[in-house]
Amino acid sequence: MKGEKTSQSAKLGFEQKLWQAADKLRNNMDAAEYKHVVLGLIFLKYISDMFSEIYTELKKDKLADPEDIDEYKARNVFWVPPDARWDYLQKNAKQTTIGRIVDDAMDAIERDNPSLKGVLPKNYNREALDKTRLGELIDLIGTIGLGDKENRSKDILGRVYEYFLGQFAHAEGKLGGQFYTPRSIVTLLVEMLEPYKGRVFDPCCGSGGMFVQSEKFVEKHSGKIKDISIYGQESNQTTWRLCKMNLAIRGIATQFIKWNNEGSFLNDEHKDLKADFIIANPPFNDSDWKGELLKSDARWKFGVPPSGNANFAWVQHFIHHLSPVGIAGFVLANGSMSSNQSGEGEIRKNIIEADLVDCMVALPGQLFYTTQIPACLWFIARDKKNHKFRDRRGEILFIDARKMGNMIDRRHRELTDEDITKISSTYHAWRGELVGGKKIKYADIAGFCKSAKLDEVRKHEFI
Repeated sequence: MKGEKTSQSAKLGFEQKLWQAADKLRNNMDAAEYKHVVLGLIFLKYISDMFSEIYTELKKDKLADPEDIDEYKARNVFWVPPDARWDYLQKNAKQTTIGRIVDDAMDAIERDNPSLKGVLPKNYNREALDKTRLGELIDLIGTIGLGDKENRSKDILGRVYEYFLGQFAHAEGKLGGQFYTPRSIVTLLVEMLEPYKGRVFDPCCGSGGMFVQSEKFVEKHSGKIKDISIYGQESNQTTWRLCKMNLAIRGIATQFIKWNNEGSFLNDEHKDLKADFIIANPPFNDSDWKGELLKSDARWKFGVPPSGNANFAWVQHFIHHLSPVGIAGFVLANGSMSSNQSGEGEIRKNIIEADLVDCMVALPGQLFYTTQIPACLWFIARDKKNHKFRDRRGEILFIDARKMGNMIDRRHRELTDEDITKISSTYHAWRGELVGGKKIKYADIAGFCKSAKLDEVRKHEFI
């Protein structure tokens, strides 16, 4: 229908049915625990399907040995030992020992595939996990071809994995927001930044949604995945595992996705990285970031962030990691645009005076699982006069998207495809880019967008 808005979650079919069936089997298990059970099995099914496809091909070749691990390494496919293959698991799904069989399978896969070391869940044999339900879950996941060629081309597993991550985040509420950024926010950030080529960095990468969406963007615009390289850091080890699996099933290299429990401020895993694109959703208003230990850190060029709120520590961490022509897009709590507490106003003023802020987007409330408070997007550009776009020195674009989005349930809102296109096209037109292959002249629209000179921002005291 003309004029009908397309929801990001409306394009679903079997993912929803699969989720409903898997959720029925959850019984009384906590969603936070159950997600590792389900997502680990989905990953196992995918790599087993990929393996089987090559195995069948090699069997037809009289000169090849289908049990030669090097044949799979040469094709960039994970080697799956006999007792870890899906048909073996499915044959044993009704056994009381199925928990131990799955744990052994995970161990064997990690042993033979060093890039997965320490990544896969291995506690399926615990007493609290009902083995009958585990067997039923294996049968359920066995009904879909996740990793064969036809389904891989349709990104079936990626869609299932992403949908399940979102559903688990929804089920976990506030805790879910620690590993998942709603898809419409990620899509908007990526569409605005356009990471066609270069180093993409997320220093609080959660389950890897920013990287997955960047990869989709490159593919959509006929680019090559090898044109972007991915760098990430995560301080929660179980979330880091989800991320490594999420990227591995999409064929995205994960050697630069790092984990340590100290986090990006205290133990930066990418100290020397200068990224072309930074895309991030750091924790909102984090008061426990150990700022008191970092008062004299070299990253605080625009002022020492208060130890009670990490917002401007994140902003300066991003700026520190940008290449000379790099650009960052990230989510922060709305308070970051107006707070004058503990020197935050001075830091914001210094960043604006350095002419680093390119665009600000005010978002509607209820977009996030972690909080009902409204948030905003910041876009920081190290070089506003670079040859790719028009010279934007001394200007900032403000976009008010607070009235956008549709409610998808009583508590959550989602930006539609049309909303995302409107916001990103406005930014691109303002930067002097072609929009949809056409040159569109940017113009202020009352109540939606305004291009402001730095003098105007000064008059409003940098708020």
